[in-house]
Amino acid sequence: MEKKEVQHQVHLDSAIKFLSGDLNEEAERAGLDNQFQRWIEDLKDANNPAFHQLVVDMQALKAHFGSGTLDVNVIAPLLARLGTNTSQAANFAEGNTAPRVTKLGEVLSAVAQQLQGGSVEVDGSLPQDFSSHS
Repeated sequence: MEKKEVQHQVHLDSAIKFLSGDLNEEAERAGLDNQFQRWIEDLKDANNPAFHQLVVDMQALKAHFGSGTLDVNVIAPLLARLGTNTSQAANFAEGNTAPRVTKLGEVLSAVAQQLQGGSVEVDGSLPQDFSSHS
């Protein structure tokens, strides 16, 4: 397996963990800006025009978290759109990356619903890898 693919999987796992935690607490943590930037770079590395809106929304989310004030009216719609677009992006993923992208889409959508006042459980459990025998 290519090293870059493993890095993308690690970044997806950290995104799922981040979103499943307390967003206010996570926003105050050092390195959050770098984490957002890694996710943005992963999307850009894919060089897929279908990911353009994801990149734009991730950059907006990064800027909002960097502003120091978390406005649920900004974050929830961004997360909802990211959830929808991430779920669609899973069609482009392969191997162990695919279930992670699918899971991230589900978590993004669940967090958006929760922020909008829904009583949705966010399941932050990570997908299990499958081994491929060639």
